[in-house]
Amino acid sequence: MAESNAELQARLQELDFELEDGEITKKGYEKRRTQIMSMYLSPQEMAGLNSGLRLHNAEETTRPPIANRMSSYSVLSEIQAGPYGYDNGGGAGDGHMDDYGARNGAAGIHVQPPTPGYNMGQPSGVQRFQEQQLGVQRERQSSYNYSLDPSSPDGPRPDSRGSQYSSQNNTMVDSDYAFNPDNKPPSEQQQGWNSPGDNSRMSTMLGDSTGYFSDFTGQQMMDDRPRESYGGPQRYSIGEAFSPTAAMPPPLSYLPDAPSHQLPLEPRDLPFAVYDPHNGNTPMSKFDNIGAVLRHRGKMQARQPAYWILDSKGKEVSSITWDKLTSRAEKVAQVIRDKSNLYRGDRVALIYRDTEIIDFAIALLGCFIAGVVAVPINNVDDYQKLSLLLTTTQAHLALTTDNNLKIFHRDISAQKLKWPPGVEWWKTNEFGSYHPKKKDEATPLQVPDLAYIEFSRAPTGDLRGVVLSHRTIMHQMACLSAIISTVPKSEGTDTFSATLRSADGSLVAPRQGKSETILSYLDPREGAGLILGVLLGVYGGHTTVWLESRTVDTPGMYASLITKYRATIMVADYPGLKRAAYNYQQDPMATRNFTKKMEPNFAAVKLCLIDCLTVDCEFHEILADRWLRPMRNPRARELVAPMLCLPEHGGMIISVRDWLGGEERMGCPLSMEEGGDSTDEQVSSPTAAQSNGYKGLLDGGNSEKKKIVRSRQRTELSEALLDKESLKTNEVVVLAMGEEARKRANEPGTVRAGAFGYPIPDATLALVDPETNLLCAPFSVGEIWVDSPSLSGGFWALPKHTETIFHARPYRFVEGSPTPVMIEPEFLRTGLLGCIIEGKVFILGLYEDRIRQRVEWVEHGAHEIEHRYFFVQHLVMSVMKTVPKIYDCSAFDAHVNGEYLPIILIETQAASTAPTTTGGPPRQLDIPFLDSLSERVMEVLYQEHHLRVYCVMMTAPNTLPRIVKNGRRDIGNMLCRKEFDNGNLPCVHVKFGVERAVQNLPLGDDPAGGIWSPLASQARQDMLALHSDKQYSGVDHREVVIDDRTSTPLNQFSNIHDLMQWRVSRQADELSYCTIDGRGREGKGVNWKKFDTKVAGVAMYLKNKVKVQPGDHLLLMYTHSEEFVYAVHACICLGAVAVPMAPIDANRLSEDAPALLHMMADFRIKAILVNADVDTLLKQKVVSQHVKQSALILKIHIPPTYNTSKPPKQSHGCRELGLTIRPAWIQTGYPVIIWTYWTPDQRRIAVQLGHSTIMALCKVQKETCQMVSTRPVLGCVRSTMGLGFLHTCMMGIFLAAPTYLVSPVDFAGNPNILFQTLSRYKIKDTYATAQMLDHAIAHNAGKGTPMHELKNLMISTEQRPRSDVYSRVKVAFASTGLDRTAINTIYSHVLNPMVASRSYMCIEPIELYLDSHALRRGLVMPVDPESEPFALMVQDSGMVPVSTQISIVNPETNRLCLVGEYGEIWVQSEANAHSFYGSKDAFDVERFNGRTVDGDPGVRYVRTGDLGFLHNVNRPIGPGGNLVEMQVLFVLGGIGETFEVNGLQHFPMDVETSVEKCHRAIVRGGCAIFQAGSLLVLIAEVRTRAYLASLVPVIVNTVLNEHQLVLDIVAFVALGDFPRSRLGEKQRGKILASWVSRKMRTIAQFSIRDPDAEVGGAVMPDDSMARRGSAQSGRAGTNSLRRGTGTAGSSLRHVASVHEPLVEGEPLTLQTSHEYRSHARQDSQTTYNDDIDGRSDATPTNETPRPLQLNNTLDYSPVEPLHYDTAESLSKQQQRSPDEYDMQATYHPGGDAYEQFQHHEEVPGSSSSAAPYLDYRPVSPSLDLRPAGLRVANHSRDSSEEYPQEALKHMNFGR
Repeated sequence: MAESNAELQARLQELDFELEDGEITKKGYEKRRTQIMSMYLSPQEMAGLNSGLRLHNAEETTRPPIANRMSSYSVLSEIQAGPYGYDNGGGAGDGHMDDYGARNGAAGIHVQPPTPGYNMGQPSGVQRFQEQQLGVQRERQSSYNYSLDPSSPDGPRPDSRGSQYSSQNNTMVDSDYAFNPDNKPPSEQQQGWNSPGDNSRMSTMLGDSTGYFSDFTGQQMMDDRPRESYGGPQRYSIGEAFSPTAAMPPPLSYLPDAPSHQLPLEPRDLPFAVYDPHNGNTPMSKFDNIGAVLRHRGKMQARQPAYWILDSKGKEVSSITWDKLTSRAEKVAQVIRDKSNLYRGDRVALIYRDTEIIDFAIALLGCFIAGVVAVPINNVDDYQKLSLLLTTTQAHLALTTDNNLKIFHRDISAQKLKWPPGVEWWKTNEFGSYHPKKKDEATPLQVPDLAYIEFSRAPTGDLRGVVLSHRTIMHQMACLSAIISTVPKSEGTDTFSATLRSADGSLVAPRQGKSETILSYLDPREGAGLILGVLLGVYGGHTTVWLESRTVDTPGMYASLITKYRATIMVADYPGLKRAAYNYQQDPMATRNFTKKMEPNFAAVKLCLIDCLTVDCEFHEILADRWLRPMRNPRARELVAPMLCLPEHGGMIISVRDWLGGEERMGCPLSMEEGGDSTDEQVSSPTAAQSNGYKGLLDGGNSEKKKIVRSRQRTELSEALLDKESLKTNEVVVLAMGEEARKRANEPGTVRAGAFGYPIPDATLALVDPETNLLCAPFSVGEIWVDSPSLSGGFWALPKHTETIFHARPYRFVEGSPTPVMIEPEFLRTGLLGCIIEGKVFILGLYEDRIRQRVEWVEHGAHEIEHRYFFVQHLVMSVMKTVPKIYDCSAFDAHVNGEYLPIILIETQAASTAPTTTGGPPRQLDIPFLDSLSERVMEVLYQEHHLRVYCVMMTAPNTLPRIVKNGRRDIGNMLCRKEFDNGNLPCVHVKFGVERAVQNLPLGDDPAGGIWSPLASQARQDMLALHSDKQYSGVDHREVVIDDRTSTPLNQFSNIHDLMQWRVSRQADELSYCTIDGRGREGKGVNWKKFDTKVAGVAMYLKNKVKVQPGDHLLLMYTHSEEFVYAVHACICLGAVAVPMAPIDANRLSEDAPALLHMMADFRIKAILVNADVDTLLKQKVVSQHVKQSALILKIHIPPTYNTSKPPKQSHGCRELGLTIRPAWIQTGYPVIIWTYWTPDQRRIAVQLGHSTIMALCKVQKETCQMVSTRPVLGCVRSTMGLGFLHTCMMGIFLAAPTYLVSPVDFAGNPNILFQTLSRYKIKDTYATAQMLDHAIAHNAGKGTPMHELKNLMISTEQRPRSDVYSRVKVAFASTGLDRTAINTIYSHVLNPMVASRSYMCIEPIELYLDSHALRRGLVMPVDPESEPFALMVQDSGMVPVSTQISIVNPETNRLCLVGEYGEIWVQSEANAHSFYGSKDAFDVERFNGRTVDGDPGVRYVRTGDLGFLHNVNRPIGPGGNLVEMQVLFVLGGIGETFEVNGLQHFPMDVETSVEKCHRAIVRGGCAIFQAGSLLVLIAEVRTRAYLASLVPVIVNTVLNEHQLVLDIVAFVALGDFPRSRLGEKQRGKILASWVSRKMRTIAQFSIRDPDAEVGGAVMPDDSMARRGSAQSGRAGTNSLRRGTGTAGSSLRHVASVHEPLVEGEPLTLQTSHEYRSHARQDSQTTYNDDIDGRSDATPTNETPRPLQLNNTLDYSPVEPLHYDTAESLSKQQQRSPDEYDMQATYHPGGDAYEQFQHHEEVPGSSSSAAPYLDYRPVSPSLDLRPAGLRVANHSRDSSEEYPQEALKHMNFGR
């Protein structure tokens, strides 16, 4: 057979080619194909092809009925797994082998079908799929690969127009029923949805390995989907925090002595067979599907009306009989079969409006008959949803009407959208009717098991498709028909016997017909509306009358229609019935007189089915007694039948009141008496349970009267009065039942609940704990799990969701075993929470509608923690009844910081800003009223429910997200939660109740003292006792440094000038300096001899013209040029003090001019040396006038300016002219160079360098970076300080290597110049900044430049390295050959430009993920980032350079830290600077004299003020991969930046990063957090001004969740108003100063914790600054640095007061002449205290300071104590656009040329590259400019805007 099949396929393929080439016609093709196949196939096999439909199977498979929901699961695996149905071999694809495959073997290997049923050992769906795919792998071929039409898998798939049908078959082509929006050739149209493989077509399967069901679940959620994605997150808590709780395993400790579970309710069987209501001799079981039933109706009830359609006015707009309905459905099926090229099981979209129910029903039934799967799409106006569903279901055919298609054309054209690709559109209203050639000839039905896919939105708003099989539909229909048929008849009104006949034999009083009239206004395209409005009508032959939902709004119209059409079954929902009933209560006569011809009469109504999830008992009384009964229905109470539907799972009905009986079989107590006392939660005894009898429907032991009473009690709608408090603990305490419950309904503390009824007859129902999956105990609240053949088997294309929700397995405990046992049947999780009382189902709400809150208390000395549960419906009712002026309300909980916090959403007219008159101004919000309304809501919920509300948000009416059901819009609380999490709710006001709601905030070991207090330090020491190792690095002393050119020890040279003279004498003609111009061309090189004469020329000019004397201070303001180098060395050889400074920026004169003037005054500058470019800049009118005016105001003398570009030529060198270094100049403490660093706040740090330090710096560079004379040096950026200065001015001389200079101006204009220079001259080591690399990457620089010679690209970082720099640089320069290990960060400090370096470590950066909770306590605990989502990722800063040692020291105790904790980084190195320039402060001196208590007392350290730790790692190095142990340094941040709350330390940059990522409206790098007094304030820069209140909870939750901090104030500033430096760095000092002085230009402020503050106003009253247990790490000094007598505060804390103990009479001034002062704790040190002059000796630690041990020997100052200001009296920073670049704008203090031209948003993360260092001391409130102390930076007495006296009074920049 296999051989014949191969031959057959070859011949068919040849035939296909002939057709494609046009050699034969379509008709000839069909004829020849039939001839060929008849030669190879038997007549039986050929019979399966006669229908004309492209089938998977040769014939229909007969399957035994399966009496459980597994049948509907099994049918899902019966559809072919292949894209359109013939992917996997086997044809049937259903787990059963079809007859053809079994007999002939053409389908491959026989597969054993899965055994249906509830066997304990039954494999899961995943196992079944794996067994199918792995154990018995089928051949991937089609059993009918030969039987397909010409569009073979390898060829194009034709469409109905423009394909073979348009050329030959003109049956339907000339009509305009089909529309194809793709105007491409057929071969192009199908691109994108053709098969990717040879033997498959695209469908829902991505491959064989993706399945759960082999038919539809293969195409899972794709990662690249847009956010409007399909499926959404898992509904239940599986590894994620989702309401109401996180998943946890079944509690093994829960082992009661007698395990008590409410066992699943057993199914009731139907007591009779279901027959056709119109013919008692026709069993409905003879029909396999709805299509067969429809054909039956078309024959037997041909003239009976099937549908009446009414408009909103109740007028009939259309109707159809069963005959016509069947005929039109058959026509749709015929066209699909003959014209669509679809295969059995392919999906077809049905796109109709709700009013087009007849067209919709015709299309749906036509799909059933044609054997394709219908996909009803109910929201036709949502184009996004439409496209998503078409794509998800791979539907290539859409059925609609002409009217809809016109609307689509209009909308798509108007919105400029594209038609969904690959979809053909057919207008079914133009198809006409089906007329068979021969009478009674009908095409055999060969339908797939899958009938349709219903898409609905989950409570979270995510779309999910539920698959429903024909078998499922038939089961559901049978149950509903049985329920309807047993509804008791109305009491007889006629005594005449119904059996008497007249003379002609007819009945005198004919019986009422069995047909029902169903009156519905529910949406007929989904859920219960589809089941009851379309399917049930076909199944029972009932007439369906459909009206629009808004019809019921008209008083009296609904009752009139019920009367007119003598409706027997009403299908409705609560909103519609309430509107009708309440209208009648208000005006009864409007209803009674609506139609004059007839009065309302509901006597015919048998059942009123109400689609709902919860029962409204109170309304039932009104509905029955005040509407139905007055309308003449004596069975009013029995009519009301709320039905429990599952809208998320196909709309199937699982519970409704019925009269079928058989409830004894369920195996549960059927009355409270049987189960014991109503309040007793014990399970009834076995004997009591057995007394139910299991006696079947015929109970002969009871009298007829008892049976009637019992039946009436069991069939009536049960009500129960429940205890509200018990529900909070998931317990059900029944206080009353039935009539008594109705009477006691108004008792306080009670909840009135109504039952739906028993589960439908064939359903197994269980009550399960949704968190643990354990069966619940009796009388407890749990989730309803149900199993029934009437339910769907799964979701479409969502295998994980299907496994979790549709095939859930509950657990139970068995007596004597601690391990829970799995229950056999698989259940569907409904997501409904409720209970079972007397066997009936009570629903309290959705799983998502339950809020939980943790409560804690101490009982008998034990700390108890429990959760309380609240249902949103109960909360909403309380709010709506109690609080006035509320339009609507909703609630949900948010999982934040490990607990669930309730959030209430209020819609009120008071929150609307809509103008009161048309065209008028917007209405202003009444903030106090909204505040009081919020507080009232909080109070009500706390008083009535004891719910501690976390947050109340106010919105205008009808603005919250809503879900649409049956044409009505209700607030979707999960949609609200989704938008809340995204910060998109349109809220105008927010009120927090943090103090009451948030309970689990962590405390440190010493909440008052902080992490550096002795108590906290000792706690860490005890914890780390096993790790006795202390943290200090080794040291590699290099006493002798050999010059590789001359082998001369460079130690012989005491200064760089002597070494330069040595170079001149040994290599006079070699290149020393060369400048690269803006085009990358070399300038004229300077050899060593010429270099010497150039220096000598400048020096002699200075000596003779400027009259420079040794010790004079000269300000060097040059562009990056050789002239700058000459001037530096000229100053050195004259003994003058060189003060390099970048040129001022003409666009930031408000900052730079004061900085320049104060340097002149503070350093007693004798002259300013410039080159021609800077000279031109300073002579510009705007610059010169600004500087002169500022000098007049500040009373500063401007020294003369000298241009050294063209000094008098010298023919002699320095030595010949006597320019030599005097011995006094090389003494320790004599300044040679003063480096001035500038913080982002434009504060200055001046560091003095002597000759020994300069030589040591060069030595460390040479030895650490293995620099040699054969490789040139490159100087580019930041040439006035740090490594930039060394590489520009010193390293070439130290190495005897040439130095190439690239101007930052040229680099900014063309970044390629730098990389071309690096490549051309094979430079091995160079220096860069993160900002310049960002600039280069943004301009795609260096792409084609080979850089494999570059071995060490040093990226300077002054604090924690940015984690993204390495990865971005590696990716950007991967194509250039730059080795990934050549990208190295170095840790630079103002006192040592290379404290640690990654150079030549030969490994990529080491990434550590640290436990953030431990980090706040001072501990270092590496964790797995997957298990700890909020772990902090840090990269190492490298190892120590040569001649350098690092120790990690507790800054409070001066003891070495143990491994496992972090501390202050102390550095001992030859390259350390020895002092801040000009400072006589004892604190500064002590910073250079750090000595450890438990270390070597002879080692003197420099204290960096940065926190970090040392960490040992092992990495494979070299070709052999040998493990090498390395000790690397990790820098965490500056001590001055940190702040402490509750004894825990926080780094602001981490909090700010979290906030900047939490919402897209917050600008990256636009957030600052600081402490102002007792308040924790966060400032955020936002891109929008609308609905900022909705951002506040997102920010507060993010900070609380990730950092366990509660903010006090959140303030927003507009885009561009956030203070930034020219490099885009945060100006924390300016932010803090403007905040405390109340000059911050905020657009909104929100108070979170301060109860006295007003939202939206200034929220910082001076009289409400009480501390809240917060501390902040303020001072990082040692015990020896505390000032004052008596007890002193911890040097790192500032707890209770802004004042530190001071020496009597010492001025409290703002010291800013060194690193700590200039980076004075701008961001986190402000406290409030009006009594600024008070003194307080009270400190948390009560420590007594040691006497000050000062060492002033290193402190050299040639000038008197300086008056120093920095640029803080600044106007708002000016923004520069990138095209404003020029030379003058390039050079500025502390910056590089190109950097200012990057807008702060274009260099993401750049702000972290130069984070500030903060001072450790208190600040002066005074602006006294006395000579005795240092004054405030750049403050003029009269006109300062940024640092007024009021601001400084509150600023504590010290430690």
